Amino acid sequence: MSDLPRCPACGSNYTYEDGDKFVCPECANEWIKAVAAESSEIKRVVDAYGTVLANGDTITVIKDLKVKGSSHVVKVGTKVKNIRLVEGDHDIDCKVAGIGPMQLRSEFVKKA
Repeated sequence: MSDLPRCPACGSNYTYEDGDKFVCPECANEWIKAVAAESSEIKRVVDAYGTVLANGDTITVIKDLKVKGSSHVVKVGTKVKNIRLVEGDHDIDCKVAGIGPMQLRSEFVKKA
């Protein structure tokens, strides 16, 4: 197993060294080795367009999302206020109006 850090943008394991930088072949992200040592524990959550999300942000859904175990659908353009970032596969915890509390993946939202 390699001791190289994961890509901070996409989380890929396939990073490699290029001089004084690390490079991710999956998303073409490049970062300086010194920065990687300082921020190795910080996980950035980005939306579908690469904008960094933070707790309390307002987001907009960019794709119709079926609610598992229900006949409800979260429609495109649905605004969700006051999100909370969490660890895991679904990295946004929120409350959608008309549906209730749920978790979303950041790849299906954009920052409003």
